[in-house]
Amino acid sequence: MSYLSFMEKLLDGVGVEWKALGAVSNILRGRRLTKNQLSNNEKFPVFHGGLDPLGYYEQGNRPANTVMIINVGASAGTVGYSAVDFWSSDGCFCIEHNDSLNNRFLYYALIGHQQLLRSRVRVAGIPTLDTSVVEKLQIPIPCPENPERSLEIQAEIVRILDVFTELTAELTAELTAELAARKKQYNYYRDQLLAFPCSGLGTQGDVEWKALGEIGEFIRGKRFTKADYVEDGISAIHYGEIYTRYGVFTAQAFSQVRSDMAGSLRYAEPGDVVIAGVGETVEDVGKAVAWLGNGKVAIHDDSYAFRHSMNPKFISYVMRTAAFIDEKAKHVSRGKVNRLLIHGIAKVRIPIPYPNDPEKSFAEQNRIVAILDKFDALINSITEGLPREIALRQKQYEHYRDLLLSFPKPEEVAA
Repeated sequence: MSYLSFMEKLLDGVGVEWKALGAVSNILRGRRLTKNQLSNNEKFPVFHGGLDPLGYYEQGNRPANTVMIINVGASAGTVGYSAVDFWSSDGCFCIEHNDSLNNRFLYYALIGHQQLLRSRVRVAGIPTLDTSVVEKLQIPIPCPENPERSLEIQAEIVRILDVFTELTAELTAELTAELAARKKQYNYYRDQLLAFPCSGLGTQGDVEWKALGEIGEFIRGKRFTKADYVEDGISAIHYGEIYTRYGVFTAQAFSQVRSDMAGSLRYAEPGDVVIAGVGETVEDVGKAVAWLGNGKVAIHDDSYAFRHSMNPKFISYVMRTAAFIDEKAKHVSRGKVNRLLIHGIAKVRIPIPYPNDPEKSFAEQNRIVAILDKFDALINSITEGLPREIALRQKQYEHYRDLLLSFPKPEEVAA
């Protein structure tokens, strides 16, 4: 059945009137509570400036199935819905229950206005959404002259959209779980492959664990700032990019800095492994990317270039294993930021296959890297593909939601 024939059947010849939200319902503002009044042991969630509860309170001031619009902070303009009684702080508007409106229908109608609401937020100082903006929102009221029939039509639209919402949420959860499972599986096989006893090595001197300081040298970078970034200059890697933008290896830098800084910078050479010396988490600090570019790349002073004679991708893969992270964590200085100094990371050990036979060792490193490259390509494909699929399903859901709520408008409203 086409959308048009479905809507014609649903409306069955009745009209639709668009009315300002302020004309059909009251916009209520909540009352602020102090942090001392909140507790996680109470029953009623408290909403202020976001859809995640700020805390809990001993009583509520709004009933279940209430539509809310966040009116302050970074989430201003966001539409929400509470299925339970709650406390509304002054950081959100609530739409008072109305006998002529299905609250769930109103929620879906207002969701379609979120982009408009967010565009009307005053951003000077604390972002704020004014009551007048919400009051002027146009809401479709099917069959306004017959409240009972109107509510039946609203309920049917809600039923369909609730099913769409549930299906979209289920699919998103399944795809997200699939992505997490594949990453966990990849990490498991990578760690097993690099825990040499499981690969047939580890006996009769086939593998030796050596400290990084024994097999290479560390070159600390030189400082550059965001003000030094340019569109066309010297290729550069910032320490923060290592754990946010780069994978195991790269041949291209995301950033460039001013060419007149060339003499004051320090560089990673092709084949070096660039290591983050600072990070937000213990896992981030010490994360590495193998530099495979044709020329040198400037590195930030909160990072190190590790120069060695091994396969750089092999080292970078090893540095992502749970064993390496656990060993590295012993040398991380924890404070406002997590920091890993050269004398600390130089003590972290990595496995060297066939240490007494350089040619055989390099061949084994290459063999392991070839296997892990295939795994890495597969997981990257999944990592890119599943979020794209989730986004497409969400876009599809929004398309059908908007169709179900795109009642014909009179010219004066449409304008």
